[in-house]
Parts: sequence; structure tokens; C-alpha cells
Amino acid sequence: MYDYYLGGKDHYQVDRARADEAILADPTLLTLIKENRAFLGRAVRYLSQQGIDQFLDIGTGLPTQQNVHQIAHSVNPDARVVYVDYDEQVVAHGRALLADVGETRMVQADLRRPQEILDHPDVKRTLDFSKPVALLLVATLHFVPDEDDPAGVMAELRDALAPGSHLALTHASADGVPDVVAKVVEVYKRTSAPGTPRTGDQVMGLFGDFELLDPGLVWAPLWRPERPVSLEEALRVWFYAGVGRKP
Repeated sequence: MYDYYLGGKDHYQVDRARADEAILADPTLLTLIKENRAFLGRAVRYLSQQGIDQFLDIGTGLPTQQNVHQIAHSVNPDARVVYVDYDEQVVAHGRALLADVGETRMVQADLRRPQEILDHPDVKRTLDFSKPVALLLVATLHFVPDEDDPAGVMAELRDALAPGSHLALTHASADGVPDVVAKVVEVYKRTSAPGTPRTGDQVMGLFGDFELLDPGLVWAPLWRPERPVSLEEALRVWFYAGVGRKP
């Protein structure tokens, strides 16, 4: 569905059908998805410019437009990237697309079992966890229901990172445009990954003791925008976004 939203070609009829339902529920959804992707680009570029050269992108989906490795390699060609997804078809297709990309791996693992990710041979071969890593969870954690303990999952992942590591995430908000959010959530209940929007305080908790970089946890378009963005425009994008640093 995400690939379809972004205008890619790697999706199925069932993806298009559900995505079209979601767009009908919220006509601004395409803008939201594109702003979410734009945040990812800004965050990866910033972190690369700060010297971070290792990226762990969990819940990546199919490689699509302006991927993490492309942005990171534009700053540092030696940057190493591991993509993680739990969908077997996504991983198989992603591996084929990334076959000729150096220092980039795609592995199959489930975010709800973080130790499986950390212990995966390809993850351990590619990333050195004794040095700073950028952990990316962009439009991912709202697909982890409360009963799967997203706070506990994030604590385990944060604990595995060295000081100087960063966490960049976006998360569907329970605070913004309630009627619209409810309609989109209802559509996603009929997919393989129902969504759970969360409040700003709940999303802040996912950062643990990481120190949020300016401007803090904000609506996605307001995180270090490359053009002027009004608050009214930003409020239509009901995703929180932030980047934190491990002290």
C-alpha cells in the first residue's frame, strides 16, 4: 500500500483496493504519506551529515522512492544499511532489488521480537553495535498493538545501541483530526496490519531517555522543513515525528 501511495509499481490489486479506501476516508492521505517520506529523507540526510554511517531501518516495506541507502550513500558512499521487514514476499522482492547495492542488506524478522533482529547474522555482519547506529522506525510502530508491548520492544532496541546512536520515528497521532483518523483506522482493520494511533505523550515514551533534537516531537512537516510550513498545513498531517540521541 505504501508503494502505491508513493506512485511506485511494486504492489498488488488488493493493496490498491485498500489504499483507495483509505484515501476515500482521508483525501489528504497522499500528502500525509509523502510528508512522512520527506521526513525520512531529511532525518537520514541530517544524521549522515553528523557522521552516522550505520542505519537499521525496521518495517521498511518494499524499496521505493528515495530509499535510506540512496540518501545515506549520497553523503557517505561507505554507509551501511540494513532493512528489516517481516513480510516474506516483501523481503524476497527487496533482496532482488538491492542485489547490486553494496553495504546494504534486507532481512526478514519481526519487530515484536527485537532480539531476533539484533541476533540476525546479516545484521551482525553489516552493523557494528559498539559504534553509533541510526535506528529508523518510520510509520511502523503504530502497527504494533498495545498487547505486543511497543514500549518494551523499543526499550530492548534502545538498550542495544551505543551512546551517540539516534532514533528517528514517525507515528500516527491519536491527537489530530479524530474523525479522519478513526475512518482510516477502520480501513486498516481489514488489512494484515491494523493501526493503533497514539497520543503525543505515548509517542514521547517510545524515545525513553534519548534526548530529542530540536524541534522535538512535532507534526512531521515541522521537523526541520526545507520550506516554510504553516501550522494549519502541518496539522493536516496527523503523524508525529522526532529524532532522539542516546546520551
